[in-house]
Amino acid sequence: MKYLAIIPARSGSKGLKDKNIKLLNGKPLIAYTIEAALTTKIFEEVMVSTDSSYYAELSRQYGASVPFLRKEELAKDNTSSWDVVKQVLEDYKKMGIVFDKCVLLQPTSPLRTKDDITNAITLYQEKNAETVVSVCETEHPAQWCFILEDGNSMINFSKSPYRNMRRQEFPKTYHENGAIYIVDAKKIMEKDYDIYQNKCFAYIMSRKASMDIDNQEDFDRAEYYLK
Repeated sequence: MKYLAIIPARSGSKGLKDKNIKLLNGKPLIAYTIEAALTTKIFEEVMVSTDSSYYAELSRQYGASVPFLRKEELAKDNTSSWDVVKQVLEDYKKMGIVFDKCVLLQPTSPLRTKDDITNAITLYQEKNAETVVSVCETEHPAQWCFILEDGNSMINFSKSPYRNMRRQEFPKTYHENGAIYIVDAKKIMEKDYDIYQNKCFAYIMSRKASMDIDNQEDFDRAEYYLK
């Protein structure tokens, strides 16, 4: 079984300039994901998909493969990660290389460990899954969330039947953390394929390991955890 790790890292980040290579405790952010993937010893190849030759060279320094650069039309703000994955698999196929399974690892999850990746793949195999998606428990019950009306009115909160319930009374709820996606390389190429179907299972991660870097505050918190 040949597993491919894909780490998507476009250069056009607007929220935090060049966040994918921004130094985190003296090391580029993307390096944490590259090293975690490599140390699992599971992958046939750990590759970075980027539109930047500089990002590519930096990724190679940390052991990743960058056999080709991403096309410009797949490096936009609204580009789907799955469109990137499909293009990567197609480009490898043109090189005569075919993989069985694909693991998408976002570079903005530096606290995701090699054990998280290994355990997610073990779950994938044990469940005979088509997809595995990493999640973490929400900090507060989803039922406590509501929409503010005009003028920031909290009228919807006053109408909520859940507002006086204790947190312990709610079932646990989870949200995707974006850290790990495992898919079948053939299935993902099918038109209109939905990864969230009967054979999709959740791999539960801690809130700390699930930290996603989006802004400077996230960077500062991650640096604190990594010290």
